[in-house]
Amino acid sequence: MLASLNWLREYVEITDTPEVLADKLTRAGTPVEFITYLGEGLNGVVTGKVVEIKHHPDADKLWVCSIDTGSGELVQILTGAQNVVQGAVVPVAVVGSELPNGMKLKKAKMRGLESFGMLCSAFELGLDAKLLLPSQRDGILLLAEDTPIGLDIKDVLGLNDVIFDFDLTANRGDCFNMLGLAREVAAITGARLNLPDFTVREEAEGSAESMAMVEIQDSALCSRFSARVLKDIEIKESPAWMQKRLRACGIRPISNVVDVTNYVMLELGQPMHAYDYDKVAGHKLIARRAVTGETLLTLDGQERKLNESMIVISDNEKAVGLGGVMGGLVTEVTAATKNVLLEAASFDGVTIRRTSRLLGLRSEASGRFERGVDTQLSFNALNRAAFLLEGMAACKTVPGIVDAYPVSREPQSINVCPQSINRRLGTDIPGKEMAATLGKLGFEVSEQTYGLRIVVPTWRTDVTCEADISEEIVRMAGLDNIEAHLPCLAVTQGGQGIVEEVQELVRDFMAAAGFSEVINYSFIHPSSFDKIGLSREDGRRQAIEIMNPITEEFKVMRTTLLPGMLAAASYNIARQNNRVAIFEVGRAYRSEQLPLKEFPVEKPMLCAVMSGRRNELNWNEQRDAIDFYDVKGVVEGLVTRLQLKDCKFVAGRSPYLHPGKSCELEVNGVAIGCFGELHPAVHASYGIGQSVYVFELEIEPLVESVKYVPQYRQLPKFPGTFRDIAVVVPNEVIMSDLMEVIEKNAGSLLQKAQAFDVYTGKQVAEGFKSIAFNLKFQAQDRTLTDEEIDKVIKHVIDSVSAAFAARLRE
Repeated sequence: MLASLNWLREYVEITDTPEVLADKLTRAGTPVEFITYLGEGLNGVVTGKVVEIKHHPDADKLWVCSIDTGSGELVQILTGAQNVVQGAVVPVAVVGSELPNGMKLKKAKMRGLESFGMLCSAFELGLDAKLLLPSQRDGILLLAEDTPIGLDIKDVLGLNDVIFDFDLTANRGDCFNMLGLAREVAAITGARLNLPDFTVREEAEGSAESMAMVEIQDSALCSRFSARVLKDIEIKESPAWMQKRLRACGIRPISNVVDVTNYVMLELGQPMHAYDYDKVAGHKLIARRAVTGETLLTLDGQERKLNESMIVISDNEKAVGLGGVMGGLVTEVTAATKNVLLEAASFDGVTIRRTSRLLGLRSEASGRFERGVDTQLSFNALNRAAFLLEGMAACKTVPGIVDAYPVSREPQSINVCPQSINRRLGTDIPGKEMAATLGKLGFEVSEQTYGLRIVVPTWRTDVTCEADISEEIVRMAGLDNIEAHLPCLAVTQGGQGIVEEVQELVRDFMAAAGFSEVINYSFIHPSSFDKIGLSREDGRRQAIEIMNPITEEFKVMRTTLLPGMLAAASYNIARQNNRVAIFEVGRAYRSEQLPLKEFPVEKPMLCAVMSGRRNELNWNEQRDAIDFYDVKGVVEGLVTRLQLKDCKFVAGRSPYLHPGKSCELEVNGVAIGCFGELHPAVHASYGIGQSVYVFELEIEPLVESVKYVPQYRQLPKFPGTFRDIAVVVPNEVIMSDLMEVIEKNAGSLLQKAQAFDVYTGKQVAEGFKSIAFNLKFQAQDRTLTDEEIDKVIKHVIDSVSAAFAARLRE
């Protein structure tokens, strides 16, 4: 919102400098972003009259002008502009004048003749060409013929002004006009607010009720619709003072009628539109929804295709305007217009914003309607516009206003307690001072037994409760005046939860193991469950549907991280990135029943995918491919890093893993995940032509067992002893079960047990296998004897024989 300081002074006395005033407004919640001094750098340029003009004797395109600047002597100035004529009043930069571009005028010589200055164009004066009439944009700027000579050009063009650029929030629609800003200034400085004149003479014959009609067909889109009739319109330029104010606020003057509607919008905040009364069929205006496919030729010459979400203003035959955005070209006020139908309305802000965005058409009017316009402004705006046009002798006003106002909006009342406000603000402001502050802002305040009863002015739609009243009081009192103190709250140290701590440990380990972290969407397509081979009874198919998916590819919440990881691996392999090692730590979303009746369970999960060569391609590295033991090694390394106890690898089946190359991880006897080679059918469903190994683990079950501090163990002082044993067991015996029995019965002297050979062949009976173990025995306090170790070995062999019908291989 641009605001002219000179214009503000019409409503309120201002003694502060622009910088001080801007600071006060900003501190009171009406922030000024920029201050612009119009005419900055422009000095010494005055108005002058061309007394005589003749051709330069030695140059066809140069003119020699004799200029009267009111100094008593004529000034000779040479110019190449072709629009200068005798008697014209123009801006004259005499010798010593300064222009906004930094130029300082000096005496010059052109083709043998001296020039003692320069006639100025609008561009040279620093004027924005968009804000000028077409005739003023090219050549020397021609001023009105009755402009006195010798005046400072800044006074004539309104360049002796200061412009405030306000950065207002969307809820302060009341400040998007000069009167609203003046009200803020008056409240802050204590000055008296002077209201503009709304007096209308109404000298035309007839009545508005008999000459025009207005109708609202949808009150949800238009809450009020009012109109006045103006007769005997004389279309001409608006007065210079009005043009100056419009330009200062960024609006180009057009004609007196259009300029008045824009002026009133800037002054009061009520957008208006003027229709050629004689072109409105039936002299009736109707606010209604547009019909889908309906078209309207707007004032900018563009044909707009409308739909039923938009507001149109129509007469009895056709649409004549796009409500709240732009008028129609058919009923435009032109030089031939004799009578005008002046309209002021209140439209739904959300609808106006949607229409502006759909059509790519924003205007000063639409911006105000989006923020909210006071419905009580209609009459004042119509009267103000009629007053201004009457003052220009440009019309006669028909008595009366036609008005459609289906549901009258009454001012809102709020009951507040001063003590409650002081507790909220941390202040000690008396109730009478609060009442006086609110009174300056236009609130009606009355004292009651419970506190204060406040009637909110209709232009303050942002004030709805005691908290809003508190804000009004504190911003006027000054936030800087509130004593600072520490909050009376218990202060606790923040930090990550234990689950997040474990997730960080997992991330660090996976990155150190050579994996790259990826982040996939939490949404998948239901067909992903078919691609990874989940059965119809699998609980992971109980996926939560999304009401507004971003695309059809992401319709449900994921119950497993695997589909996203396989899609990422497939994407990389298809682009010749054949060596893949990626992981994701994320959440899977599970629900006991659908549709949801309670919040879903969000399970933190770790999922990883490995494929391709074990090592980067190098002359001294083997070219072996990743296999089952690589992925098992990563899982074992993670278990070791987290210092988990009571972990066991057990045989298990997962629908998406190869039945002969897969395994489950148990912690404290509970399966928390699986790993292995991807099932060939899943390979095919993702179009992957090489072996892929995956694992997926739940993170929460790890939390209770994880140890964050490395466990210290003293280095042994005494040597250890190694023994090898080979036992023959049935083929169905699992090595991990055999290892568990050995470790359990070997006692505390066993430091490590490692299987180093598995043999089936002629020396072993059919249906059996021989497994050889290397056992390391060591004590912390002595060197072990052969007798001690032999006794342990015998106990181990007896236990294995009893558990698995095993025998010692000779």
